[in-house]
Amino acid sequence: MVDQRPGTFDRLGAPLIGLFPFIQMFLIAAVTMLRERTSGTLERLMTMPVVKLDLLAGYALAFALVALAQALLTSAAAFLVLGLDVTGPAWAIVALVLANALLGMALGLLASTLATTEFQAAEFMPAFVLPQLLLCGLLVPRDQMASALQVISRALPLTYAFDALDRVANPGALGATGAIDLTVVLALIALALALGAATLRRRTA
Repeated sequence: MVDQRPGTFDRLGAPLIGLFPFIQMFLIAAVTMLRERTSGTLERLMTMPVVKLDLLAGYALAFALVALAQALLTSAAAFLVLGLDVTGPAWAIVALVLANALLGMALGLLASTLATTEFQAAEFMPAFVLPQLLLCGLLVPRDQMASALQVISRALPLTYAFDALDRVANPGALGATGAIDLTVVLALIALALALGAATLRRRTA
């Protein structure tokens, strides 16, 4: 799509490779966790003397390994196959792509608490992800959006993940603002996991 537009892929490539693991991990986590809830596996685990947050952290750790694989695969395809060239270090890009994947996983776990079927969990993807894709700054710079849309974009997690990747890819360093963006992303991951743990219910006979 951008082969005839020199520099375009190098400018957008890093934020783009952060989006694919984000979307993929959202779907995997939402559908898989809902299956655990509806099949009774999660309920049986809840009969054990285990803290709810620890239980969800165990699931999150397993999903994190999948997220790491997704981040490495996507980054390898971008740098080694498609020739992505960025100003910042490649390892920093890969680390931020992993953070994006973990963010998608955490939001997927949270979305699974709102769905009752696997199909419904998949349907949440446009509701959770599409507005963030449109308003994160990938398609239109946020400073060129209407004021109301700029306000909404500041409340969306993917905005901060996109900004962090964009800063490392183009200026070459996170800087103070990028560090704040990364901190917000990590805080939102923790918040989503905590909210997901709060929805777990232990049933008794």
